[in-house]
Parts: sequence; structure tokens; C-alpha cells
Amino acid sequence: MNIEKRHKVSIWYVLIAIWGVLIFQNYLASTYATQTIPYSQFVQKLKQGKIIEVSITEKIIQGLMKSETGSDQQTSFRTVRVDPDTSELLDKYQVNYAATIESTFFRDLLSWILPVLLFVGIWFFLMKRLSAQQPGFMTLGKNKAKVHKQEDINVSFEDVAGVDEAVAELVEVIDFLKNPDKYLEFGGSLPKGILLVGPPGTGKTLLAKAVAGESHVPFFSISGSEFVELFVGMGAARVRDLFDQASTNAPCIVFIDELDALGKVRGFGGAGGHDEREQTLNQLLVEMDGFDPNVGVILMAATNRPEVLDPALLRPGRFDRQVLVDRPDKQGRIAILQVHLKKVKKLGDIDVEELAGMTPGMAGADLASLVNEATLLAVRNRKKTVEKEQFEEAVERLVAGLEKKNRLINPKERRIVAYHELGHALVALSLPGTDPVKKITIVPRGIAALGYTMQVPIEDRFLMTKTELLGKIATLLGGRAAEEMIFQDVSTGAHNDLAKATNIARSMVTEYGMSDKAGQVYYKNEPQAMFLQQGLNRNAIGEYSDETARIIDQEVRSIIDQQYTIAMKLLNEKRKILEEAAMELLEKEKIEGSYLEELIRQKQTAQESGGES
Repeated sequence: MNIEKRHKVSIWYVLIAIWGVLIFQNYLASTYATQTIPYSQFVQKLKQGKIIEVSITEKIIQGLMKSETGSDQQTSFRTVRVDPDTSELLDKYQVNYAATIESTFFRDLLSWILPVLLFVGIWFFLMKRLSAQQPGFMTLGKNKAKVHKQEDINVSFEDVAGVDEAVAELVEVIDFLKNPDKYLEFGGSLPKGILLVGPPGTGKTLLAKAVAGESHVPFFSISGSEFVELFVGMGAARVRDLFDQASTNAPCIVFIDELDALGKVRGFGGAGGHDEREQTLNQLLVEMDGFDPNVGVILMAATNRPEVLDPALLRPGRFDRQVLVDRPDKQGRIAILQVHLKKVKKLGDIDVEELAGMTPGMAGADLASLVNEATLLAVRNRKKTVEKEQFEEAVERLVAGLEKKNRLINPKERRIVAYHELGHALVALSLPGTDPVKKITIVPRGIAALGYTMQVPIEDRFLMTKTELLGKIATLLGGRAAEEMIFQDVSTGAHNDLAKATNIARSMVTEYGMSDKAGQVYYKNEPQAMFLQQGLNRNAIGEYSDETARIIDQEVRSIIDQQYTIAMKLLNEKRKILEEAAMELLEKEKIEGSYLEELIRQKQTAQESGGES
């Protein structure tokens, strides 16, 4: 394996080199030294007949004199000219002399040029180092796209799972890049832009890389926020440079991540908005109109906020194909988990289908984090393999937060939390259409959760009936009802339950038409595209009267009160089960949902037996 060695050049090397040059000059000066003597000593030597010849300038006298040893060896000397009548003195002692006009041009020139060259060299060196770490003024107009060559992209559709529909949509793109003549023969052309739309973490960027990997073409990747700079016009220049480079490297794929950072609706609020961002967006629209898709440049982008994009981006001829990359269903989660579980070297006997059932609503990034978290837990607990226990703990950590065993809770609060969580569980087990209870714990988790009731759905649900929504509200209110029934008092621990229950009830009234008094009317106002409502406030309250608002509030209150009464009634019927399960939970801190189901079954059997006798 050949590893390319890269030597970093440090500023210390430059300083050491300068110091070396100075030492070398000092050495030369000492080797070929000219002795400097006082003028009085020069006159004395002249009188002694030891001066051989001299050269006189306006300020300096320099020449040769006999050595002090008395031999024939000569020594160079120089002195400052003091007496203007030095020539008479030299004539008197018959010394050869000559007048010289001293030229200082080159010396003065070097005295200016050398320092300038030195400082310019150091400046360029520092600027090069800074530009390597953070592009500076000289590279502002260049695009910041990361270019992945085709041999560097090792992602294929085998690495992408759970989004089969999106993959099927993009197979056509790969086929066009590989066999463009087949489409050009019929006069067809590929869509200029492909927009990947979906929630965060569903694999939009990974899918774009897989398209490049399957097509064996270069991949340009850049974020929408990297186009916008402090200096006006730099974003537009980067867009032009990006498309120029893409055309040069065609066929290739250009991928813009987080397109909403660049492509938001222009003229928001009627005041013009951010001029630099709008100029960059305008340049992107112009470039998309100008380039020919038949040359093999495919523009892909990803966003999780398509509702804020400018309509001009979504019209035919630009991003005219939108591919939904949604959260995976159960089968998709199974496929994603199988991809990530292959990377775990010490894996126990795991039921992937059961694990997928425990993770409803999780995206691909969540599942990858889940597998990694379970692996870390196995290493931390010194397990030989990663088992089901670690995956269940990882699911709880992702959903409810980190377990805080060291948080000290006084006995009174522990009893309140225990009855509160069992209130949720018992109501959920008593109503039809609710999710099965998997586990109940009173170990604090996350920031504020003092307990946790884990419910795992049997299957993925895309629709919910009115009965199921009411059961969900009653389950949420079961914790508060248990507190009031046991302690004749309530705590602040139900604030999150109340918020969720109120939101569901309000949605039933304003969105789902599940209220007799409010009627089957959609009251919630949704934001529209800006070009459809110029000058309107996007956050405006629904367009209905004050009387209707009062009816909505009354209906929401009525739904909450009714379900609270139902929860209280169910818990009164199962009070003995509640108290017995609370003692078990306080002792063990965690109980399984199966224990609670078995306890309910035993009590019902005992009651039926007693009734028959």
C-alpha cells in the first residue's frame, strides 16, 4: 500500500534559512575583513612609511599598508576622511593615491529590494497557508463543491435500503448516463433537475451518492448555504463556476444539499429580502435554463422543507421531478437494519423483525445510530456479543433519553411517578385500539422524564380512527388520573401529557372534523406559496369568527374532560391491580408489560370464578 507523504512547510523553516544566510555573510565578512583604523592612526602609519597606496573618496580613505610583523604581507585598511587636504600629506610622504567616485546605486537598490522581497515572500507564504485552511479573498469566486471522482465513490444501491420507490425513480437517471443514445434516438431528454424531498435522516444524500456510484461518473457535492457570502456577487460567481466545472467534467452529477438555504421564496414580506441570496438564486435559475441536459450534467438537490422553495425552482424545465424519500415502513426498517447489522462483527441472535417493530417512525439515520449505540453498550458492559437487551436499551435511549440511575428522588416522588406511569399503562391495556405496553420504568431519563412507559405498535399505521384518537388521549391522561385517585392531589409531572392530549383534541376539532358542534369543517389555516397571497401574513390565525373560536375551545375542553373521566373510571375498577403493580415497580424499578397483562388476567379470572360460585 503506497502512502503519499506530505511534508508540511513551517514558517520556522523560513526563519532558520534567513538566520543561516546572515551567519554565512558574517563569516565571509570576517574571512575577508578590511581593518578599520582611526584617522590619527592612519596619519601615524603614513609618517612611519607603512602606507603603500590609498584610494580616496568623499568620505572614506581605504588602501593597503604593511603588516605589523615586518614581512612583505599587506593588510587592507579603511578610515574616515577627516582632513580635506589629505592629498598634500600623501604627496609629502610619496604615497600613490587615486580619487574614486563612490557608486552607491546597487547598494541602495539592494537595501530596498531585499527587505521588500523578504516581506512579500513571507506574506505570500502566510496567505497560502491561510487559504489552505480557509479560502480567502483570492478564492471567493470559486465554488466550494467537494468533487468525488468516480473511483472514489464506493456507494451503490446495495448500501441504500428502505426507499425502493425512490431507487426505482432514479434508475432511469443511471440508465441515461450510461446509455444516452437510447433516449436521444427517440428525441427524449432527461429532467434537468431532480429534487429529493423527505424528512431529515432518510438518506437523501446517500441516495444521490449511490446514483453517482452506480453511474460511474464524478460527483459534485455542495451545501446551499455555501453559495452565500458576505461580499455581494460572490454567490452568483460560485454558481457560474460550479456549472462551468460540471460542463467540463461531463457526464457528472451536481448535488446541492439543503436547497432551502438558497432557494427560499423571493420577496418575502414585500421588502426585497436578502439581496445577495436572491442574486444567487437568480443566477441558479439562469444557469438551469442555459445548460443542456443532453451533455450529461444531472442536477440533483435535497430539502426537507419543500414548502418554502421558490415556485420558479419547481416549474417544468428546472426541478421538474420530485422524488419522495420518506421514513421507511416496517419492511423498509428491516432492510435498513440488515444493512447496518452486517457491520457488527460480534452479533448475537437478533430478531430483526421484532427490532423493526420497536422502532416505528425512525429514519435511516436513527436506525444507524441505534445499531451503533447497541454496539457501544455491549462493549461498555463487557458483553461477548451484542444481544437483544442492548438493542432494547438503545431504543429507550433514543426515544426517552439517557438513563440517569444516579439521580436521587425522594420516596414520595418515586411513589407518585410509579402510580403515574402505571396509570398510563393500565388505561392503555384497558382500551381498544391502543398500542401494547412493552415496559414501565421509574428510572429517570433525559432532561425531565422521571419515568417512562414504552408502547410498541403491532404494525405501522397511516390512518387513525376517532376511537383510537380518543383512546390515545385517555392513555395520556391516565397518569394524572392515577395521581388524583391515590393521593387526592396532582403534580406537575403531567404537563407534557396534557400538552400532547390537548394537541390531539384540537386537531380532532380543527383538522379532522371529529366534533359534532364544530362540524366537519377544516379550520386550521395552512401557509400557501407567496405568489398566491402577496401581502398576507403567513402566520395568520384561521379565518373564522370569535363565536366559532369559542365553540372550538369548548369542544377541545369537552373531549379532554370526557376522556379524563373515562381514565378515572377504568383506574377505579383496577385499583387493586394498580396498587399491587406499584409495589412491584417501586421494588424493581422496571417491569415488563407482560407482567401487567398477566396480573390483569389473573384478577379477571378470580372475579369470574368468584361470580360463578
